Amino acid sequence: MTSEELKKKYLEFFKSKGHAIIPSASLIPENDPTVLFTTAGMHPLVPYLMGGSHPEGTRITDVQKCIRTSDIDEVGDSWHLTFFEMLGNWSLGDYFKKEAIEWSWEFLTSNNWLGLDPKRISVSVFSGDENNNIPFDQEAYDIWKSIGMPPERIYRYDKKENWWGPAGKTGPCGPDTEMYYDSGKAECANCTTEGPACDCGKFAEIWNNVFMQYNKTAEGKFEELSQKNVDTGMGVERTVAILNGQKNTYDTDLFEEIIKKIKELATNSNQTSERIIADHLRAATFILGDEKGISPSNLDQGYVLRRLIRRAIRHGKIIGITKPFSFIIAEVIIQKYKDDYNELQKNKDFIIEQLVQEEEKFSKTLARGLKEFEKISEHDVTGHDAFILFTTYGLPIEIVKDLAKENDISVDEKNFEIELKKHQNLSRTATAGKFKGGLADHSEETTRLHTTNHLTLQALRTVLGDHVNQKGSNITKDRLRFDFSHDKKMTPEEIQKVEDIVNEQINNKLDVSFEEMSVEEAKEKNAIGVFEHKYADKVKVYKMGDFSLEICGGPHVKNTGELGHFKITKEESSSAGVRRIKAVLQ
Repeated sequence: MTSEELKKKYLEFFKSKGHAIIPSASLIPENDPTVLFTTAGMHPLVPYLMGGSHPEGTRITDVQKCIRTSDIDEVGDSWHLTFFEMLGNWSLGDYFKKEAIEWSWEFLTSNNWLGLDPKRISVSVFSGDENNNIPFDQEAYDIWKSIGMPPERIYRYDKKENWWGPAGKTGPCGPDTEMYYDSGKAECANCTTEGPACDCGKFAEIWNNVFMQYNKTAEGKFEELSQKNVDTGMGVERTVAILNGQKNTYDTDLFEEIIKKIKELATNSNQTSERIIADHLRAATFILGDEKGISPSNLDQGYVLRRLIRRAIRHGKIIGITKPFSFIIAEVIIQKYKDDYNELQKNKDFIIEQLVQEEEKFSKTLARGLKEFEKISEHDVTGHDAFILFTTYGLPIEIVKDLAKENDISVDEKNFEIELKKHQNLSRTATAGKFKGGLADHSEETTRLHTTNHLTLQALRTVLGDHVNQKGSNITKDRLRFDFSHDKKMTPEEIQKVEDIVNEQINNKLDVSFEEMSVEEAKEKNAIGVFEHKYADKVKVYKMGDFSLEICGGPHVKNTGELGHFKITKEESSSAGVRRIKAVLQ
């Protein structure tokens, strides 16, 4: 089965169960300040999992593009990837455990769908948590038994394996049930005691149903949620490999042409390097192709993007690729995915341009960096060494670690991070922290700042012109950061005008309301939105008096009078043709 067939079958199956098919959201999350990228299918649905009404109803299904770099050191093995597609189906206070489990089983085993051998599937359920008075998930266990799963293949695991969340200190969380497929590989010594949780490769996790039924309070108590949700995920790459009896994701049709092109360009062979190049450039192509317009830089998403591109280039050198090649691989990737993600074709020129520029920039510094590394390679790499290699010679920490591994020496990452923090760069620790994922903290502060985003965008358009569109947003409880399309530094007068307009609308105490409508209706009403992006059939359009009309799904206050005094604290460049402001509410 090809990846296209799998995605099509999945969406068709859940459509037949009353689910609305929604398009993949951006890789840059709008409603979750805890992450740099969309790391799971649930991120774009944060407001609805928190109780908001979704314009498409209470049953949703999608294929979501995701980026996750927490396992970047493992990329090159059989399964780990930085970019992946996640199949998801969601119940927003609608069906719960019975339907979720029965439908998972039907889709996996029915000959009308995937037709997997039921005898090769094992499952796990939550064993309970006595300390927090959370019982064994008897309901999930009984449902599995009722559909014919033998008790000896229903494993009971604790929170480490079968619990999700909360992402922060408080919020929705709950037990999950996971499905594993037996690859047919011989058992290892741990398989007998650990069951399918053993990581020897005999079992592959293919599906996970999360049952959001509790809320963890600030006092650490777990209370039953009034709206219980189902959040499920199934990785496209892994599932395609399993369906076709393949031992790794790189043998699937998703990577076939990419790996073939890499081998054509190389003069020698190294499987790990080929896989790292394929994975990293696939991730980089999708980040560059995203409608939010991220470019390589030393901050946030741009920093991760730069790391991915440069590590791919370094591994290109290892396999003997001497000429610029990243854009060639990107063209293969765009060709493979353009039908599902038309933003890649639309932004092809930008993708190619940015890859060529970054490769030229890095190639000039790489030779010097490698020479510098040779000077210190007789001893372990100190934090200061790694810091100099990065800041002076442009070698990201992953490349330094790769080089150290090849020379059988270690890297003091801890002190590298400390040095980076001192120089106000994005430390690796901070980056990793933003990949933990989870439901956003929709506290009063972040809700106020999210609402202020709307006023800010409209004020910028009023002062600078209608070419201004939102290119990115990051909100913490203390400030908002807003990226927008504009090719000149704002003057002090322009900044003051924007502040005055926003504060005027706050003082006007405008009512904040929304309507659900089709995208065409939103266009007719001149609502602001990224119309090249594939919205769902219905969208929420938020109105703030007669001042702002914008497509959005995030949390909002009821009246602009609740916001306080708006102050821009910084205006700077974000990337080519994109400016960034930081602002606070006082």
